[in-house]
Amino acid sequence: MTILAVEMTPLAQDVSFSDDVLIVDLIDGRTLSAPLIWFPKLSNASQKQRETWEIMGSGEGIHWPEIDEDLSIAGLLIGAH
Repeated sequence: MTILAVEMTPLAQDVSFSDDVLIVDLIDGRTLSAPLIWFPKLSNASQKQRETWEIMGSGEGIHWPEIDEDLSIAGLLIGAH
């Protein structure tokens, strides 16, 4: 029997958006999504501002420098907004 190893510390590798959803791909293959309305700074930002993001640390969070917004991956996993 094969056991799938899941990363214990969830780490982001990519960020994208649909019209009303934030989508975060993790390095272990999972994808997180959350309503954009949960994040007023992101919701009110331009498409260009949303697309200008940086991975924080080794992937523990995401930073949008143009709007000074930070989100932690752990917070997204528990639904914190």
